[in-house]
Formats: sequence, C-alpha cells, structure tokens
Amino acid sequence: MMDWNGGMGGGAWVFMGIFWIALLALILFLVVRLLPSNGRSGSSQQDSPEEILDRRFAHGDIDVQTYQAQRTALAAARGKR
Repeated sequence: MMDWNGGMGGGAWVFMGIFWIALLALILFLVVRLLPSNGRSGSSQQDSPEEILDRRFAHGDIDVQTYQAQRTALAAARGKR
C-alpha cells in the first residue's frame, strides 16, 4: 500500500474513503435507532384511559377499590361530554 515515495497509493485512499463513509453511516444508523421514535412505529393510535387503567390493574399497580372508583369516574366523565 505504500509507494516508493513513502505515501499511500490510490487503492489505500479508496479503501480509507469507503471505510470512513461506512463508519459514518453506521454511527448515523445507531443514533436514529436509539432516539425515541415519536410514535412513528407501533400502533398509530394512543391507548384510551380505560385501557391504561385496565393495564395498571392487571399489573397490580392499583387495588380493586381504586380500579372500580376510577372506572366509575371515567364513565361519569365520558357521560358529561
């Protein structure tokens, strides 16, 4: 890869250029994949309050009394609209 003058030959410059382009593309790809997606992927709609409440109850985050009270409050709030 070294020519007689001590510098790099043409093939080494091409390889180095391809290497840096590939490295920058890899870094850009990883940054895009690791940043939040802002809802671009997955479901296109948000969960309803009832679905969130059901999920919290299923995970054990809230007890039965709290679940029933909040479910009733949600139903009443929906009826007022």
